[in-house]
Amino acid sequence: MSGTKNPVTARRGPSLNLILTAVVVVVAAAVIGGIVLANRSSGAGGGGGGVPDERLVPANAHTLSTVEGGKVTLVEFLDYQCPACASYYANVTKKLEQDYQGRITIVTRNYPLQMHPLALPSAKAAEAAAKQGKYKEMYHALYDGFQDWAVSGKTTSSDTAAATARFEEYAKSLGLDVEKFRADMASADVQAVIDRDLADGQALGVSSTPTFFLNGERFTPTAKTYPDLDRELRAKIDAALGG
Repeated sequence: MSGTKNPVTARRGPSLNLILTAVVVVVAAAVIGGIVLANRSSGAGGGGGGVPDERLVPANAHTLSTVEGGKVTLVEFLDYQCPACASYYANVTKKLEQDYQGRITIVTRNYPLQMHPLALPSAKAAEAAAKQGKYKEMYHALYDGFQDWAVSGKTTSSDTAAATARFEEYAKSLGLDVEKFRADMASADVQAVIDRDLADGQALGVSSTPTFFLNGERFTPTAKTYPDLDRELRAKIDAALGG
């Protein structure tokens, strides 16, 4: 009898508790895996999966070029008094807008930096013009006239009164109602748009300007000169277009 195993005490395989525990672990892993996969598919979170569309392109975002259902969306967070933004505009983005007009969607978002005294007033000027359907025109006026209002000698200007007078000149030249333009610059609605852009930029990790996102992915150039940077960005756009 000593050589015979007791059928009650003999091991018959994993216990019921162990099996149930294993099932719970497998189900939990599947659920968690599904959540992670869904987040990656929607662009949530960090890594290389992009960012949520609503943070980049809100429903009423300003565009310099629009393609409904297009393959490529380029988003720029900018500061109108930022010298780097002005240089990008002069050397890269102004020509990019012309060459890719109607082929890609180009979105601009406000990101006025505190280090630039006139960044907020100029953003308000752009938003006030938008209320009269002239956003794009004011965007160009601000950058084309950068030296006239944003610079004092070799430093950034802090003369708000002089800059505001210049903005009103731009508004008049664009055929805007200057009184409405002035009121809109001071309005809570305009400030709310800028605050939203700032909040979205901060949520996306924007800390300097200009910052670009191409199809949800942050564009971090490796080029050292503007011509090389222009070629690098265009190459990525062309690749996204499938050209």
